[in-house]
Amino acid sequence: MLADGKRGDVPVTAAAYAQALVGSTPSPFGEVKGLGADAFTANPLLGRDSLEPLIGAAAEAGAGCFLLVNTSNPGAADLQDIDAGGAPLHERVAALANEVGAAHVGECGLSLVGAVVGATRPERLARLRELMPRAIFLMPGVGAQGGSASALTPAFSPHPAAGLIAASRSIVGAHAERGGDPAAAAAAAAEELRALAWKSSAEQRG
Repeated sequence: MLADGKRGDVPVTAAAYAQALVGSTPSPFGEVKGLGADAFTANPLLGRDSLEPLIGAAAEAGAGCFLLVNTSNPGAADLQDIDAGGAPLHERVAALANEVGAAHVGECGLSLVGAVVGATRPERLARLRELMPRAIFLMPGVGAQGGSASALTPAFSPHPAAGLIAASRSIVGAHAERGGDPAAAAAAAAEELRALAWKSSAEQRG
């Protein structure tokens, strides 16, 4: 389960978020278990110290933490594209994601610290992959937002598992376009997306 909570706050509050997402909270009545997510999204704009409790908890739980780097919504450009000392802000955040993830790289060469990178801006993938060679890219925006799985090949350059495509609305709403049983329509849409993702991965591997 991936908890798309986009959490981020001062360290003491971030630690509480971490308990709720992947850990547990002590109480007079015993430990209160959290959500038990396999991975979650986090907002890095409060800086490195706000991320440390979240990443530390993810490491302890064997979970993943995806930092918002360059999101899929059109309004992302309002802040994420502004100049931040000679580079756009999203590239500065990408560099931070790479730094904080360096100590959490597994045997496959990928870090538990990943990055949310919108599939609606595929022209940026190569540069972001250069800045974050060990991050798994969580790529929302395929389907309803106009992104195409076939344009995401650069995301898979370090490893076949280095890209994770998200297409919630186009799968959940597939029955409206395809008709028939909603569950069958959603399964068919998900399978088509899986095939496209695998093709993009295979093309990157040559």
